Amino acid sequence: MKDILDILIIGAGPIGLAAGLEAQREGLSYLIVERGCLVNSIYNYPLNMTFFSTSERLEIGGIPFTSLNAKPTRAEALEYYRRVADSADLNINLFEEVQNLQPEGEGYRIFTSKGEYMARKVVVALGFYGIPNLLHVSGEELPKVRHYYFDPHYYFRQKVLVVGANNSAADAALETWRKGADVTLVVRQPELGSIKYWTKPDLENRIKAGEIKAYFNTSITEIREREVDIQTPEGKLTLENDFVLAMTGYQPDFSFLEKIGVKLSEDQKRYPQYDTESMETNLPGVYLAGVVCGGMDTHVWFIENSREHAVKIVKHIKEELQAEKV
Repeated sequence: MKDILDILIIGAGPIGLAAGLEAQREGLSYLIVERGCLVNSIYNYPLNMTFFSTSERLEIGGIPFTSLNAKPTRAEALEYYRRVADSADLNINLFEEVQNLQPEGEGYRIFTSKGEYMARKVVVALGFYGIPNLLHVSGEELPKVRHYYFDPHYYFRQKVLVVGANNSAADAALETWRKGADVTLVVRQPELGSIKYWTKPDLENRIKAGEIKAYFNTSITEIREREVDIQTPEGKLTLENDFVLAMTGYQPDFSFLEKIGVKLSEDQKRYPQYDTESMETNLPGVYLAGVVCGGMDTHVWFIENSREHAVKIVKHIKEELQAEKV
């Protein structure tokens, strides 16, 4: 174990990288630890995904992000964040999972899958793509049920049921249909949800033309090897089915936050406790950054409105460390 770090950052997503850039610029010693690959959440986005935001709103650390398109693609974002990490020579340990931390001396001892570290401050910049919101129905454990959608080619000439009302469901339904799948969309709500403005009319037209079948105010009740039961307003239906794409969203790793002692609200929102000015939690010296700040409301914080968390946090940490030296 090396000397004590000023900051250990958990998560190498865009906001974790932004925190690393800020720490580096302020002359603080730091390490970013990531359980997956660099910007792991973006890597797991669908292959052909296009961001809603423009490239300049995805920039971190003031480093320009140029795109050939008005809206950048997943591939362009991966290239950008790789180049940021390389050009800044950020200190990052990939495929190393932080398992726990505990107060010790002047900071925290952090336990990972590969070792231990000491740090004066800890920044938790976990994303939300690792834990899907489950359907909680019989048969959800079957291999044909997918909570992640990547490439539409795989579903050519297959009967695909897509669950969800928002962007992920819309993209999966349209892309698999265009690659030759027989697509049915199941939506719990009475209408489509928040969908990119260039995608929603396309999906609505496919539904209107009967090219994509859609059931609203409907939910899955059981999944079997070759069939799916759905409950519609008109009653129960049994559909032939090869694959279920459950695009029902994701959530932060609340179990990790609870394990380390971050307080969460007792309602279903699971909001973590933190100071909105400094981003410091109820644990002294432990900060939250990015989407994890929103609890179950994972559509509150995005790259473009949470990248400033890194600036707030590092500014507060530097002030704290300077005060400790006085």
